Amino acid sequence: MFERFQEFFQNLTSDNTKKGFAPDDPRIAVAALCMQVMEADGQVTDSETKRLRKLLKDQYGLDRKQLDALMAAGQEAESDAVDYYRFTSDLKRHLNTEQRLELIGVLWDIVYADGERSEMEDDAIWRIAELLGVSARERIQKRQEAARRVTDTEVVQDDAD
Repeated sequence: MFERFQEFFQNLTSDNTKKGFAPDDPRIAVAALCMQVMEADGQVTDSETKRLRKLLKDQYGLDRKQLDALMAAGQEAESDAVDYYRFTSDLKRHLNTEQRLELIGVLWDIVYADGERSEMEDDAIWRIAELLGVSARERIQKRQEAARRVTDTEVVQDDAD
């Protein structure tokens, strides 16, 4: 699972060698969209926040200070945004079709981090997928893959107990 995310995030920033986060840095857009999806159901759980922090840290190779800066920049951008278009239009320019599909997969993994999926989270990802040009079939496929990963992880954890 993490290899897939690592490749996605590395491709996203392959041309970006800066350590700082410029306002148009696609990593901020990714973080902000993840935060918007996390907040869609009105509850941001520790497990969702931990999952997002781990994904961003591991995939972008950030130290704690850089991760905190990215999280703060993403939160600020998310707070200033009135809709998803601000982020999806930028990411659509930076990401190819496969990377956009992987982003939808990342969003589903964040949704399932707390073990639950809400109607509001479904709606948020549906809207984001539409703006990114990801079909309903592909979006549902990514949702099913994320749900299977959660189920597989639970089975492995149960076997370890």
